[in-house]
Amino acid sequence: MLVHSKAGRWAAWSLFLFLFLPLFALPLLVVVAASFATHWSGALPSGPTGANYGAAVRGESLRALTTSLVTALVSSLLALTAGTWAALAAQALRKGARRVMDALFVLPVAVPSVVVGLAVLVAFSRPPLLLNGTATIVVLAHTVLVTAFAYQSVSAALVRLDPAYEQAAASLGARPGHVLWRVKIPLLLPSLNAAAGLCFALSMGELSATMMLYPPDWMPLPVRIFAATDRGSLFTGSALAVVLMATTLLVLAAFSRIRTRASYR
Repeated sequence: MLVHSKAGRWAAWSLFLFLFLPLFALPLLVVVAASFATHWSGALPSGPTGANYGAAVRGESLRALTTSLVTALVSSLLALTAGTWAALAAQALRKGARRVMDALFVLPVAVPSVVVGLAVLVAFSRPPLLLNGTATIVVLAHTVLVTAFAYQSVSAALVRLDPAYEQAAASLGARPGHVLWRVKIPLLLPSLNAAAGLCFALSMGELSATMMLYPPDWMPLPVRIFAATDRGSLFTGSALAVVLMATTLLVLAAFSRIRTRASYR
């Protein structure tokens, strides 16, 4: 810790707990408590039950969770591919052109996600690319929304990358493609893994654009949570939210293990 005095460390930890507990931990604890309740008329929930989780892990809810996982994984892979390619291409551009590309990739996150959803809906609701009412349009919207984070992460890693490795490989006769795949990409693996985890987490929680685009047979879990709470089923919605959080954390933990191995390599 940057604070070296004992009193300063205590003050820093006290401030952290003062901000963390009411702003982050307490709302999550309330959701977890509600997921095990049937009533909440007093200060604490009542009627403890596990039936909410029984409904959250079967039938339509399980299908919605699978839909969210597939959407997040596919959109993260597409975003990582597009963002990495664009970051590598931008590295060879002049400073002005690179700023233009940075602005283009940041634009989808600079505007509300519902605007991105509307733009995708209008753009792909007529031939020749008629995607409205399909799962593809949902994956496409998620990809557009999260590609900026992959691009920024890889761009930042490229700035920190020591060019001596590439120069050494080129001096030994390696072709540019070989340098890219055998030198540059392995060095970028920790950043690529971090970008993939961020894209996955953001896609799992995306709601605004998804509400405008999802077909009835491709309903992600955040939409189902919204529908449950909108009908007044707050406790079922809380259980669904906990399932969504737990699944996202498990996948991110797997990404973290891959990142650790990549960093060691």
